[in-house]
Amino acid sequence: MTTPALPDLEIYDTFPKLLALHARNHGKEVWLREKGFGIWNTYTWSDVAQRVKHIALGLLELGAARRDVVALIGDNRPEWLMTEIATHAVGALSLGIYRDALPEEVGYLVSYAEAAIVFAEDEEQVDKFFQLGPRLPTVRFIIYSDPRGLRKYHDPRLISLQEVEAKGKARAERDPSFYDALVAEGNGEDVAILCTTSGTTSHPKLAMLSAGALLRHCAAYLEADPRGPDDEYVSVLQMPWIMEQIYAFGEALLCRMKVSFPEEPETTFADMREIGPSFVLFAPRVWEQIAADVRARMMDASPLKRFLFDLGMKLGLQALDKGRRSRVADFLLFRALRDRLGFSRLRSAATGGAALGPDTFRFFLALGVPLRQLYGQTELMGAYTIHKPNDVDFETVGVPMRGVEVRIDDPDQSGLGEILTRHNNMFLGYYKNEEETEKSFTEDGWLRTGDAGFFNSRGHLVVIDRVRDLAKTVHGDRFSPQYIENKLKFSPYVAEAVILGAGREWLAALICIRFSVVSKWAEKNRIAFTTYTDLSAKPEVIALLKREVEQVNRSLPERQRIARFVLLYKELDADDGELTRTRKVRRGVINERYGDIIEAIYRGDRVIAVDTTITFQDGTRQRIKTALEVVDLRETSPARGEETKRKAA
Repeated sequence: MTTPALPDLEIYDTFPKLLALHARNHGKEVWLREKGFGIWNTYTWSDVAQRVKHIALGLLELGAARRDVVALIGDNRPEWLMTEIATHAVGALSLGIYRDALPEEVGYLVSYAEAAIVFAEDEEQVDKFFQLGPRLPTVRFIIYSDPRGLRKYHDPRLISLQEVEAKGKARAERDPSFYDALVAEGNGEDVAILCTTSGTTSHPKLAMLSAGALLRHCAAYLEADPRGPDDEYVSVLQMPWIMEQIYAFGEALLCRMKVSFPEEPETTFADMREIGPSFVLFAPRVWEQIAADVRARMMDASPLKRFLFDLGMKLGLQALDKGRRSRVADFLLFRALRDRLGFSRLRSAATGGAALGPDTFRFFLALGVPLRQLYGQTELMGAYTIHKPNDVDFETVGVPMRGVEVRIDDPDQSGLGEILTRHNNMFLGYYKNEEETEKSFTEDGWLRTGDAGFFNSRGHLVVIDRVRDLAKTVHGDRFSPQYIENKLKFSPYVAEAVILGAGREWLAALICIRFSVVSKWAEKNRIAFTTYTDLSAKPEVIALLKREVEQVNRSLPERQRIARFVLLYKELDADDGELTRTRKVRRGVINERYGDIIEAIYRGDRVIAVDTTITFQDGTRQRIKTALEVVDLRETSPARGEETKRKAA
């Protein structure tokens, strides 16, 4: 498939201009769908353009001015998309905030950006702003789209999206030509989007993105991965993430692919199966969860189905290793499984945002999912490398797109060094942070990604880990924590893992069980339990995870094998600051919060007493008192002999 001719981006260089163009030329064509109460509601290009017009003029009636910041928070909904485009139409800057952000995170971003207007979808999101009270003096209006539960609130800042549109409609009737002139004045080189970075070490920074640069980069992306008006995309990535800005806004406005919104996050896969998307992008954690769920369902299957699954996977992986697909495996297993997952019509699938383990990648390629790895950063408009359709290598992130330069800075003997990138459509700097902007670039305009990698013999980029996370043991053995963590997470029983060992004698791991799968395994094996903490401490569960870690160890070099591990008493949580909102591990937080446990592991303790209190998102607190068993694998590991020899020497 090839992407149809794209609009002239010298003329149509903003989101509102492209929307107006398509409303004129394809007004009756469906662009957006949203499922509500079990029914798919559709919006044509004309429908969306009309509502965006009224929202934009309504924002002006509320006093919105050019360069103001409008913050948006909530689920993926057409109203978010419309309000963001309307924000750009009036020359204001949009700031997306992750829907599960805590009030403190919301407060930091809104206060730092000095947002004047907030779009908060429903009561849950509005409550976050009320909890912050007077700490947000710049916020003049809080716009909501779902009125349920909000009638009891009496705050002069609150106003419904319906009221905003009514104000805009009245303005349009008074001055019919004003909005068109407003859109025409838009300049694609102006800052349009404030996009949060991942913030693995501190508060996220706000990358300033222009609409023109984003659209030009999307055009290069569509050359590498073509799409058009017949393509179906289901919006499941959180709207603030750069890749959802690329797909639901940039690419959709360029190639007119249809965008559908699930009813609720919990119904995503059921809704997606009804739509039958031709393209999907999921974060690695989602692909890992899907693979784990498939394996978990097999636990409850009949012996015949388990046999067919194992046989199909064996044949599929064998065929994959020979560079082809297994027709027998497709007939026995994969065709039905793809249909069950909603992947029957997929022409393209991608993963990005973090590294996906090679084992998980191979699983989906064998299944017949046309999966490709993306790599990029918010500052560089998201992805800028991708696999070519006939050249997929699950150990790499592919090759640079058109117009993108990538080089390795100060490589060592193996070619490993920091990845530097530049192209003509990069970000404009960090909002209100010139110092960090200057530190991010070299003197000749290359962006420092902070990632370590190298080019292999085929010209593919291989990303190893964050430069600061690459580590060495006390003996000088180099290892990548992320690489080993990804191998562990291919197990359906492992939800998260953190590899330790920098400056130590050997490697250790903190592991979080995948509760949904392990609990099902426990029920099947008649193991009684009450909570996550109780289940993770069961001897049978510890033995199960020991077997999984030993299997991973067998695939690793001796010096990179895990010597000891514990199963944590709780899941790592973004609400606790342990993960970013894109599910990346904050290693500094882990080392500080679990420092006592880490020291006990390396001290040689066999049991670690834990007496702590955790706070849930609703503010309730729970005391946890338990004992963590430290599993020592060194007695059975070949690496044990090497360690003994070193100590003797």
